[in-house]
Amino acid sequence: MIVGVPKETAPGERRVALVPEGVGKLTAAGIEVHVERGAGERAFFTEAAYAEAGARIVADTGNLYSKSDVLLKVQAPSTEEMPMVARGIALIGMLQPLAHPGVAQALALGGVLSFSLDTVPRIARAQAMDALTSMSSLTGYRGVLLVAGTLPRFFPLMMTAAGTMPPAKGLVLGAGVAGLQSIATARRLGAVMAAFDVRLAAKEDVESLGATFVAVDESSHEDAGGYATVLTEEKRRQELELIREHARQSDFIICTALIPGRAAPKLITGETVAEMRRGSVIVDLAAEMGGNCELTQPGEEVEQHGVTVLGPLNVPSQMPLHASQMYSRNISSMLMLMVKDGELQPDFDDAVVQGACITRDGAVVHAGTKAMLE
Repeated sequence: MIVGVPKETAPGERRVALVPEGVGKLTAAGIEVHVERGAGERAFFTEAAYAEAGARIVADTGNLYSKSDVLLKVQAPSTEEMPMVARGIALIGMLQPLAHPGVAQALALGGVLSFSLDTVPRIARAQAMDALTSMSSLTGYRGVLLVAGTLPRFFPLMMTAAGTMPPAKGLVLGAGVAGLQSIATARRLGAVMAAFDVRLAAKEDVESLGATFVAVDESSHEDAGGYATVLTEEKRRQELELIREHARQSDFIICTALIPGRAAPKLITGETVAEMRRGSVIVDLAAEMGGNCELTQPGEEVEQHGVTVLGPLNVPSQMPLHASQMYSRNISSMLMLMVKDGELQPDFDDAVVQGACITRDGAVVHAGTKAMLE
């Protein structure tokens, strides 16, 4: 079996799906690994390192695609790449089918067996394959650094001969993996933190990190998978008012709130931004799905009412070395779960394999994506 690792073509993407360490693990299992020339350069992994680990370096992209039995990618194939993805090939990557159902449909029409690491079920046995969690952790960490580089004040309490500077006050919207990592990182830098979430299950995690938990009421709004659900109009009104109250007291806000398969909920109105302290910073890590702030412009930095609003895209790619190492372990674990005797033999009765499978036998089989396309 040949596993191919192409160079990522999405604008700004610096990660690579498999690092040299991962190559060694696959070749030890009797798998031949082909890596496109330059695939790891932007993540600081050299061709020499890949070759030393046992990979074959391939110069021609088309040749890599045509000879591979399994393709490992970070992002879904582009429109230009799609014709090179051969019928019958297997593809593993972060396909985001709920955000891009058309990609899933194209893969199905092309006869591709595909698996998406962002749909891996969140169960203990699947933790090693959960790329959504690993990439969200990087995103939360990086988001705090973006604030620190923009905020016109110290994060920690500073006692100097020139006077005492109080610590910065931060608010995190959405206490999932990215939000919790943001809290932990900001706390390490000395900020006083609060976090809002509609899921009461997040309360214990938030408070364990030394932050104050903010909620609309004592009821929880989450689905069976642990993700936030859409609120009623009355609850939403209460939510916006509560966030507005805390935003006025905050020096910075980090937005991470997302609902699978939907645009990011708007939690910060333009009126709320106008009432924030001048010099405040909002880093909207939900920008790729439209953002949690009404003023967010994805991929841009804007300033209104003396408040800077950042809408960074593909944040994990800003830390390509560690992001690639973590992702490589995720994707290698997923692949090896389905490999027996050196061949790809997925067990579709396995909950992890079933949850990650997006297209099979010429059809979209992921329930959520299938429903969106019908």
